[in-house]
Order: sequence, then structure tokens, then C-alpha cells
Amino acid sequence: MFKSLLYYKYKTGLILLSAITAITSIFLITSLSGGIVTMYSDMLKTDGDIIITQKGVADTFFSDVNRTLIPNIEQIDNVKSVHGVIVGAGAIGSLPIAGIYGVTPNRLSIYTLTEGAYPKTVNEVMLGEKINTVLGNPKKIIIFNRTFNVTGVFKSDIGFENGGVVIGINAASKMFHKSASFLLISLSNIEHSNRVIAKIKAISNKIDVKSTSEFIQNYNQFKIIKISGAVIASISFFMGFLAIVSIMSIVINDRRYEFGIQRAMGLSKGHIVFTVVIEVMILTLFAYGIAFALSYYLLIFLQNIDKFQGYLSGVISMELALMVLAGSLFMSMVGALIPAFIAAKTDPIILIHQGQ
Repeated sequence: MFKSLLYYKYKTGLILLSAITAITSIFLITSLSGGIVTMYSDMLKTDGDIIITQKGVADTFFSDVNRTLIPNIEQIDNVKSVHGVIVGAGAIGSLPIAGIYGVTPNRLSIYTLTEGAYPKTVNEVMLGEKINTVLGNPKKIIIFNRTFNVTGVFKSDIGFENGGVVIGINAASKMFHKSASFLLISLSNIEHSNRVIAKIKAISNKIDVKSTSEFIQNYNQFKIIKISGAVIASISFFMGFLAIVSIMSIVINDRRYEFGIQRAMGLSKGHIVFTVVIEVMILTLFAYGIAFALSYYLLIFLQNIDKFQGYLSGVISMELALMVLAGSLFMSMVGALIPAFIAAKTDPIILIHQGQ
């Protein structure tokens, strides 16, 4: 069994390379697209049981919620705190684009300072560790032709924030010409969230109010990212395994003489098919193991490249790992079984003659 794999070293190597490339691509594309969704979701979940966005606007980047609603919302029973957030992006220093987050003063404490102090005036900002490293630990930065003093550096587990700039919401409001992209509401008791949501909706008919978990599940941009990532990964996956099917067919065709001898010796058709199945499983599992390890370390490497500012993040979940394993075994089996069945059903004399 193993002799045949070693005998056809060149073709076996091509099969392994195709399988490793296909499996690695689906791991990376799916993990990175999922990482984008996870990072933005985690940012919204931070001190946010309820989220308020502008009604009729599908993207938080274009949403504009009036911050004058905050005092009325704070008076509602069970409301612990209300945070206003503006999300945007722009050129910062030598960087063509980076995340810019304008926040109300009560939200600053969620950012863990590693040096300096929180910004207190409209001319002050603090930087995430990643972007601070990329910019060379600057004392001042320029955003939209306006100079800001850097008062501190913070660390965040969320890549978007760690590679971004945090400023006061008043400065961000002038910069992006909006009051707030969304409001995040923290509750004293999450069980009464539906009651709070109903009361907030009664305040204004220009807002959309949802629990943060419901918003994340139904956010169109997340769906687009997930679907796009799945489509691209699937195309790459199937193209890679089409190559495996082709190469496997060639290998099986080259082994016609071997199969003819086995049939002439009295070995059954099932034995030939079983042998091919075991060989394919060994190759696929070996390729899967290499691809899994390669993807794992590539994801770590990408996350630590300073130029990416921490925006690339991904984790290979157990669900994804099992799904890719099942898909890999299925595709490789299809590629091997079809030519194996054809060879097994052919007359042994014909196989020996063709092989010679």
C-alpha cells in the first residue's frame, strides 16, 4: 500500500501540495473573515447590552444618532450607563487609513492604559499599542489636517481598537459631521432588556433599538462578510481539489497494470477499491495536518505584522476544523473512487495489456 505512494513520488507530491494549498486557503479565508466579524462584535458588546442606531440605515458607519437622547435614556429604570460612539476612518500620519473612535468620557475607562493619560480636551487623543508602534511612538499626530497631542497609549484585545485612535466624541463629531454613530446601553439587569427597549423606542421614532446580540445576528455587513468569505474559500477549496481529482485519475490510470495483476491473482474488486480508499485517506489526513499547522502559525504571524495594525485576526474554531476535515475527505474520496471503480470493473487482461 505505502509502496505505491512512494513509487509515484512526483504525483503523490502534487496531490499533497494541492490538498495542502486548498485546505490552508479555506482555513485562512474563513478564519480572517470571521475574525473581522468577531472583533467588531466584541467592540459593540463592551458595556453594551442594547444598541441604538439611526432608523433605516444599514451600516453603523453612516448612522447618526442624536446624543441629546442620552439624558432621557439615563432616567429609564434599569439603565446603568449610556455610551456614545462615533466610528470612522481616515489617514493618520504616514498611514493611509486607520480606525478613529470618538467616545463619550464615560467610555474611556474601558481602554487599559499602558502609558500616559486619557485625553481630556478636544485636541488630545490616545493611540492603540499597534498603531503607536507603527507610527514610532509619536507625541503628535495629524488627522484630517488637524494636529492632536498624544496623551496616552492603550492596549485592547480587539484588533480594530488596538490599531486605532481614540478621541473625544466632540472632536469626532466635528470631524465626521455627526452626533454619534450609535449609543451603547449597559443594563443593571439584562432580563428586563425588552422593557427598556420599548421605553427607548417611545422616546424617538428616528432610532432603531435592539439588544446587542440581536443586532450582531442581523447586521447586514456581517452577513455580507461571512457570505463573501465562504464563497471565496469554497471556490479556492474546490479548485484545489479539482486538481487532486485530475492527478488522482492519472495515478490510478498509471496503476492499471498493478490492478490487472491483482485481479488475475484473484483479489476482489472491493480489495482494489479499499486499497485506494486507505491510500487517499492517508494522503488527505497527512495534508490536513500540515495545512492545519501551517494555517495556525500563519494566522499568528499575520496578527503580529505591525503594518496590518492588528486588523487581521482569526481563530480556527472546532466547527471549522471538523467541517474542513469532512469536506477534504469527501472530495478526495470522490476523486479517487471514480477511477478506482472503473479500473476494478475492467477485465484484468485488458488492464495488464493497457498497463504494459
